[in-house]
Amino acid sequence: MFKKILIANRGEIACRVIKTARKMGIATVAVYSDADANALHVSMADEAIHIGPPPANQSYIVIDKIMQAIAESGAEAVHPGYGFLSENPKFAEALEEAGVAFIGPPKGAIEAMGDKITSKKIAQDAGVSTVPGYMGLIEDADEAIRISGEIGYPVMIKASAGGGGKGMRIAWNEGEVAEGFQSSKNEAANSFGDDRIFIEKFVTQPRHIEIQVLCDSHGNGIYLNERECSIQRRNQKVVEEAPSPFLDEATRQAMGEQSLALAHAVGYASAGTVEFIVDGEKNFYFLEMNTRLQVEHPVTELITGVDLVEQMIRVAAGEKLALKQADIGINGWAIENRLYAEDPYRNFLPSIGRLTRYRPPAEMADEARAVRNDTGVYEGGEISMYYDPMIAKLCTWAPDRGTAIEEMRGALDAFEVEGIGHNLPFLAAVMDHPKFISGDMTTAFIAEEYPDGFAGVTPDGDALRRLAAVAGHIKLAMDAREVQISGAMAHHERKAVRDWVVFIGSESFDVHLDVTDFGTEVTFADNGTLRVNSAWRPGQTLFEGEIDGTPMIVKTDLVRGGMRLRYRGADLKAVVRSPRHAELAARMPEKLPPDTSKMLLCPMPGLIVKIDVAVGDEVQDGQALCTVEAMKMENILRAERKGVVAKINAAAGDSMGVDDVIMEFE
Repeated sequence: MFKKILIANRGEIACRVIKTARKMGIATVAVYSDADANALHVSMADEAIHIGPPPANQSYIVIDKIMQAIAESGAEAVHPGYGFLSENPKFAEALEEAGVAFIGPPKGAIEAMGDKITSKKIAQDAGVSTVPGYMGLIEDADEAIRISGEIGYPVMIKASAGGGGKGMRIAWNEGEVAEGFQSSKNEAANSFGDDRIFIEKFVTQPRHIEIQVLCDSHGNGIYLNERECSIQRRNQKVVEEAPSPFLDEATRQAMGEQSLALAHAVGYASAGTVEFIVDGEKNFYFLEMNTRLQVEHPVTELITGVDLVEQMIRVAAGEKLALKQADIGINGWAIENRLYAEDPYRNFLPSIGRLTRYRPPAEMADEARAVRNDTGVYEGGEISMYYDPMIAKLCTWAPDRGTAIEEMRGALDAFEVEGIGHNLPFLAAVMDHPKFISGDMTTAFIAEEYPDGFAGVTPDGDALRRLAAVAGHIKLAMDAREVQISGAMAHHERKAVRDWVVFIGSESFDVHLDVTDFGTEVTFADNGTLRVNSAWRPGQTLFEGEIDGTPMIVKTDLVRGGMRLRYRGADLKAVVRSPRHAELAARMPEKLPPDTSKMLLCPMPGLIVKIDVAVGDEVQDGQALCTVEAMKMENILRAERKGVVAKINAAAGDSMGVDDVIMEFE
């Protein structure tokens, strides 16, 4: 077995590999850019080597720099994680020439499966069901339009060397093909150094289901069931689960056997994933094979008990698989939520900055449930604009799907992240969505259920009453603290106020508050009583307690004039006033926000790629105004209404901050 391995990656996946290596007694070497000098993976590894400036194309994907780090450290093997050099055959070849083991598949398998055009042809020859499409290289937008017309709309434009949703667009007409073709080429070139594009039929009402395979170099192979990854945004997976709520055993077996046939056809050895599109009739079609560890591998580990990183290391060391297909069962249900530094209230645009608070729920595991959080950040650390915006992968396990979902709800409730925009509220909303709960979803779930973007959740009547009760309990706790302060006020007898008005969201509740032996009794003037039991004290950012015996966790912050309560995707301000103060407050004028309707504001920190209009141009609703690149993705900003460009404040190459004014209109 290896004594020392180098992880040619960063973030949570580098930390994940280090954990298994440590368990196996293997020393680890981290690499880092200037931006990652204080990163978590650097402090976790036994040693760390600097490899260059922040941009990945000057550090993490420069083969020579990684090879130099290997030579300097004396590492015997390299785990590439995912992304970066994980599917680069030139890197695998360089390692082979240097006599260093690659903890991944053979170079030939990477070459064959890493190119989506070649992989599709091999899959067809291996008897794997494939999606109709054009297998040749496409030179320009005109050719892309012609081919798309022959295939039939809608079509999927894909980067041949792509992955992770980069360089991928769905086009429903000629105009979208022309625009999407060039954007896909640009993203592919920036992310992979390879701008080749191909086009295939887009299957409507699809589910994204993938099969995990594991093979050794002695001809042995198994499949470890499936993962469903249908909750996606811009072709980037957001929620994954194992097993799929859609598959039956016969379909699972057929997909697994075809996946192994493909793996054996290319001499595969390591962990890999074969991705499929599955329609409503359970017909499945090959998409691609990822010749690396998948982001969502933890859910497979949770239902099988197999450490995939350990198996990859053992295969790379020449060991035979100790597992047989009969050893692989399905134990319970696992769900993974990807926590991204993306602001759901700004159409999920990337967010950067310092994590002023990062408190994930405690990891645990027993026979009834498990919580796992794979992360690469820490409180006080920076989220950089140079890399993928994923912060963590929160996973829960339980004996059945319903309980696993409920465990995830509680884990999301307890997960505290401050300082940046993030998608925790959106994830919480998905976990409560009827379509997700029923398992009746497709890859169009987000587009269909949130067509106008995510604006938060409006709690139903019962939830709003519970939150009002929480606000009342917090108000009494705050008042109790005030009478305990030192000084003159401590000597004044305070008259206890029992009747209050709780304003929360757009609603108000007249309540009567009483302190009892079990906590706070909240009696609503219009209907019923709720009993609140919690040890919450002023200064705490999580309310953890019970409402009529039912557990409830609410994120709390004191804000001017009241408190901010966040719960299950809802973000509300609550104010508790005496009846007289409520009467006076109703007379106060409302402060209106400034008018920015005639400005194009930059929605995220990023780089202006191009400006599509000039001063004096008349623009139409939906017309492209400019393109902003952030976290390796190009974002086209469009006009919301007709207008005339009065002033342009930025040019291609300029760096912009959030809400910087890019242009103004008459």
